[in-house]
Amino acid sequence: MLRLLVLLLVLLNATYFAWSQGMLRAYGWAPAQQTEPQRLQQQIRPEAIQILSAEEARRALQVVQTPPTPPTSPKPPECLQAGLFDEAQTETVRKALEASLPATAWTLEPVVEPGRWIVYLGKFSGSAALAKKKAELEKLKVTLLPLEKAELAPGLSLGAYETQAQAQAGLKALQRRGVRGAKVAQERAELRQSLLRIAAADEALKTKLEELKPALGDKPLRACSK
Repeated sequence: MLRLLVLLLVLLNATYFAWSQGMLRAYGWAPAQQTEPQRLQQQIRPEAIQILSAEEARRALQVVQTPPTPPTSPKPPECLQAGLFDEAQTETVRKALEASLPATAWTLEPVVEPGRWIVYLGKFSGSAALAKKKAELEKLKVTLLPLEKAELAPGLSLGAYETQAQAQAGLKALQRRGVRGAKVAQERAELRQSLLRIAAADEALKTKLEELKPALGDKPLRACSK
């Protein structure tokens, strides 16, 4: 009886093994297949899959996480100016402008600095004579101005005016106060200069303005004064 039971168990095990391995499929006796072929059909370019190293994965993650830089809007045009230029410098700048920039982009505006006329006392023979005259004028309560023209020293300026006629009127007023020996002198002649003005310099125009630096000399472009 025991032998029969052992034989039966061996037979059952052999039969289960043959069934689980599909050996009995031809007889319609086999386990159901668990494959999913539809998943293979849904794959997109499986050959493009790449296995990345830890460093490559870190760099790829940084690229994904870094937000795109928003486009910068162009800066608005800026008003620039340079000067003042004397007559010779003005011609140099004008030629450089005509060769580099459109005629509508720039202007050379004339600037006239009035002459300077003064009521003058001098020249004195020395520092003692100068000091004596200063003391006399202080008693008359006459205001003294510094001299701009070195050729007039040692001397005294008793007033400065834009025109010769104004200076003559000032001299007469001082004479009525007791000032003697004074006269009218021109300390500075009228000065005619020009100011370079570029009303709307955008980034492209500013690049071209770099070519003008040699012609501008020691008078660089700066923001226009209000």
